[in-house]
Amino acid sequence: MSCPICAKPSDEKYRPFCSKRCADVDLAKWMSGSYAVPSEDPQDVEEAIEAAERERAKQTRH
Repeated sequence: MSCPICAKPSDEKYRPFCSKRCADVDLAKWMSGSYAVPSEDPQDVEEAIEAAERERAKQTRH
């Protein structure tokens, strides 16, 4: 397996990365928002609460 950051062979100690540096580069990308997990959740907190309440109401009716 190769490092997803630099493509060098992975080091078992830092797997899947080859070094602490590449692991830190990856972490920095997550922390800065460069990486993101797709979501269908509403962006607005109020909208998220309302969506959750609507879903709960639907489940209660069944």
